[in-house]
Amino acid sequence: MKILAPVAVLIVAALHLGFMLLEMVLWQQPAGLSVFGMTAEEAASTAVLAANQGLYNAFLAAGLTWGVLAHKRDVVTFFLLFVVIAGIYGAVTASTAILFVQALPGGVALLLHWLAARQAHTSD
Repeated sequence: MKILAPVAVLIVAALHLGFMLLEMVLWQQPAGLSVFGMTAEEAASTAVLAANQGLYNAFLAAGLTWGVLAHKRDVVTFFLLFVVIAGIYGAVTASTAILFVQALPGGVALLLHWLAARQAHTSD
């Protein structure tokens, strides 16, 4: 658990870097249009909003990575909770797929993170 939990958290961070790339760089490109099922016109009219959302995803990735590398359990918990809450909100308001792409991986990482913290606490 000591190794699995941080690996899961870093996978969630990598997912959010991927989301950032899609939203900030590839939004109006064929890959972005395909992933989000948009026309070029729809992508053009929402590009600024997507880039803003991408920046938030970059912040989530940075916070998760910082928490893991600095061994800050509370920081990791804080950012994983944001990931899960944002994923649930996105699933309710935008697409149910977000539940599986964002909230579920974040929730699994959060569970593993909590189990690792509990295991470390009981072995102290």
